Amino acid sequence: MSATVTPAPSSAASAKPALPFLPFTRPTVDEETIAGVAEVLRSGQLTTGPQARAFEAKLSEFCGGRPVRVFNSGTCTMEIALRIAGVGPGHEVITTPLSWVATSNVVLEVGAKPVFVDIDPITRNIDLDRVEAAITPATRAIIPVDLGGLPVDRDRLYAIARKHNLRVVEDAAQSFGSYWKGQRIGSIGDFVSFSFHPNKNVTSIEGGALVMNNEREAKLAEQYRLQGVVRTGFDGMEVELVGGKFNLTDVAARVGLGQLPHLEEFNAKRRELARMYFELFDTPALRALGLKLPVADFAQANWHMFQVVLPEEKLTIKRAEVMAEMHAAGIATGIHYPAIHLFALYRRLGWKDGDFPHAEYTGRNTLTIPLFPAMTRADVVRVVEALATILKAHQKS
Repeated sequence: MSATVTPAPSSAASAKPALPFLPFTRPTVDEETIAGVAEVLRSGQLTTGPQARAFEAKLSEFCGGRPVRVFNSGTCTMEIALRIAGVGPGHEVITTPLSWVATSNVVLEVGAKPVFVDIDPITRNIDLDRVEAAITPATRAIIPVDLGGLPVDRDRLYAIARKHNLRVVEDAAQSFGSYWKGQRIGSIGDFVSFSFHPNKNVTSIEGGALVMNNEREAKLAEQYRLQGVVRTGFDGMEVELVGGKFNLTDVAARVGLGQLPHLEEFNAKRRELARMYFELFDTPALRALGLKLPVADFAQANWHMFQVVLPEEKLTIKRAEVMAEMHAAGIATGIHYPAIHLFALYRRLGWKDGDFPHAEYTGRNTLTIPLFPAMTRADVVRVVEALATILKAHQKS
């Protein structure tokens, strides 16, 4: 017996169709790149080969001719930089507690101790005014993070590093295409680590790159990238150090090669969308909500993310409930990031609530809202209106 279907009320026919779900990020991959990946697949050369070498050459050109090697993530790049710098057991590395946990995990991976320094609540980057007080005889390096693509002050950073003879491993995972005083991030400095994860401004699906200072460091990076192996001639092979399995496939490299020519276009659209957010949030009613916006740097930042900080002291609900209501409205949001030192792993190492109050407040309340090149002004309006409605509905009296 067939089921009986009850017709929907006639009013449903006139209801507005649901808007498509808006992710907080989405990569744009063109048809030429997709076709190029198919060519690589047909070639049979799938692992590290000519596409990876071509990607490295283009990235080196992008970084002013500096040596660049590609890897399967923007995490191993930092670990390898620390190893090249000789950082290991008994050493300390200064970094920020407000980042993806990989930033400090790599310090533990090489056997060293991460030393956290609180953030500047305005830039949300490491507070350089506090760094020197954290330096000890065991300090060997600093890992700054360009949160959301906003560059850390490179002049002050390197002045501190030179004064104390420290290496710098720039966690520039989020700042590919950002600038410092007219110079591209990656074209200056010490080690620079990039990520090409799908949520970054350009992607290689998964992957990363390490910018180095000379060919000696680049050769070491190649050894660490693939089991420490050095090959000579047809059958010569030697292993001099413990490496890993960190190489980038040619399939991934071909995606990266297809993305690079679009970087400026992508970043220009991101800046345009960010300007729209600032414009739409800049009303007396929305300013009264107490929402904290990012630094409006349109000369240097690549606008990898647009992150607002919720005013927890003015709200009757927590961030998770705000996110749930945004999701119900068809809009995805993200959190970037919880304070690292409050994860269980780091609590076991001795950190606790109250150690870094600015990072903790920001980590509890940061909300990443949608920002990616395929968005339209209507999408931005939709996000701002939805967030404003939720915050107004949950204001403390």
